[in-house]
Amino acid sequence: MEIQTFDIAGVMLLTPRHIGDDRGYFAETFRADLFAKTVGHYRFVQDNESLSARTGTVRGLHFQSEPDAQGKLVRCTAGALFDVAVDIRRGSPTYGQWIGETLTPDNGKQLWVPPGFAHGFCTLEPNTVIAYKVTGGYYNAECDKGLAWNDPAIGITWPAAADPETLSPKDSKQPLLADLPAYFSWSA
Repeated sequence: MEIQTFDIAGVMLLTPRHIGDDRGYFAETFRADLFAKTVGHYRFVQDNESLSARTGTVRGLHFQSEPDAQGKLVRCTAGALFDVAVDIRRGSPTYGQWIGETLTPDNGKQLWVPPGFAHGFCTLEPNTVIAYKVTGGYYNAECDKGLAWNDPAIGITWPAAADPETLSPKDSKQPLLADLPAYFSWSA
């Protein structure tokens, strides 16, 4: 597995090796010992999947606060998506900065979004499926939080296909970074 780090500490891109022939390929998409060695010791508690029928569907930016903060290991199993992680750890030298990666079944890339980051994506093809493993606590509606997907202070460069009309009612009313309480703090 190839591991890529970024200037924003904690976020990583994991790309499994595809072993293939004319029939297709095999890929080991997750291995607990390798993940613990390269990313850290996390316990995955839930696997989630969502289908977005339309190109340009925007979901996010989402996170869960304490006591049920979650990390996400995200991959695309059908279609294509632009996946984003935003640092919301108050006091972090990269607070408010973002990482974006295109995930497809063919490239096999998986984005690790640790606790303390907001996560969102935009679909690049119709019938896109995102699948992600979740660490920490199970889904908790009281800890379910969000951040405005188009906050100019963050300045995410979304694909041209991003369609604000696809936002859920919840996502269309998320706060700006400047109005976000300090749900997470930076610790070096």
